[in-house]
Amino acid sequence: MKFLAQINIMPLKALLDPQGKAVMNSAQKTGFENITNVRIGKHIEVEIQAESKDAAVSKIDELCKKILTNPIIESYDFNVFEI
Repeated sequence: MKFLAQINIMPLKALLDPQGKAVMNSAQKTGFENITNVRIGKHIEVEIQAESKDAAVSKIDELCKKILTNPIIESYDFNVFEI
């Protein structure tokens, strides 16, 4: 079976996000005063072949932990869909 994983990686909330801060400051200076918190992360899509959705979820979780994220500074979540 073929699956699509949509992965979101974000900096941990306890850490500063300089990119998000820069975007927020620019937004506020250009008329978006109601913007108060911007955090910038990554969105990754991965296609995977697996025997079941549970197997795909397990492999994507392992991929996130071992390759895609740095657990010291990032968190992640993902959804897996059959395609």
